[in-house]
Parts: sequence; C-alpha cells; structure tokens
Amino acid sequence: MLINGRELVESLRAQVQEISAAQLHDILHEIPHDGTQAVLIDIREVAETAAGTIANAVLIPRGVLEMKISSEESLKRRFSTLEILAEQPVYLLCRSGARSVLSAVSLQQMGFKDVYSVAGGFLAWQAAGFECTKKV
Repeated sequence: MLINGRELVESLRAQVQEISAAQLHDILHEIPHDGTQAVLIDIREVAETAAGTIANAVLIPRGVLEMKISSEESLKRRFSTLEILAEQPVYLLCRSGARSVLSAVSLQQMGFKDVYSVAGGFLAWQAAGFECTKKV
C-alpha cells in the first residue's frame, strides 16, 4: 500500500505525545522541581528560522537531527552524555507540526524517553502571540 507524507504523519501521530503552543509556553516559563531540564529543538531549516524562533531553542534541522543531536555544542555543554540528554523532556518544533511528529518517532526509536511534538508548530506559536526571537 502506498501512502503520501501527510498520511504517514497521521499514522504516526498516535505514537507520539503532542502538546499545544500554550502548553509549551507554560513549560518554558516554569521552574522544574524534578531536576529535569526542558530541551527545545527547532527542527526547521535555517532559512525558515530567519523569520524568528523561540528563545533558547536549539536549531538542528530535521534532515540531520538524528546524526547531530549527540554533537550539537550547546547540548553538549548542558548534558555531558547522550544518555543524560535522553532522560530530559525534549520538545520538537517545526513549521506546522508534521516534521516534529516524524522527528519524535525517530528520537523515541533512538531511546529518548520523554519526547513531545508541538502541535501546529511555529505557526501555532506565532498565532498565539508568544514572543519570538531572531537568530543571528
């Protein structure tokens, strides 16, 4: 059976945890009491992030996420090993919420324990009027 990309995303959506832009906003502004550190990864392409992103988001484009997540410098400074990173809650942000579903499945397959796709992606974040920052 042949399916298109949209159908693939929809078939995988049930396998991932999704949160709204509002929930992400709240999470990013709370202080965790369990010792975890929220990790926000913007998986859009560099050209897409020129319009802005969310403060403190780590930019790792979807096409290289699985290969770069263990070597991304800002993550290596925060987490000494991939195992420690894999224990943190990871929030994935794309443009509209499709690529983040695919990425969440990949990270789960790699052993990440607590992965979330942001439903509606950066478009939902902007539509909610939440603050954006320009990447330099």
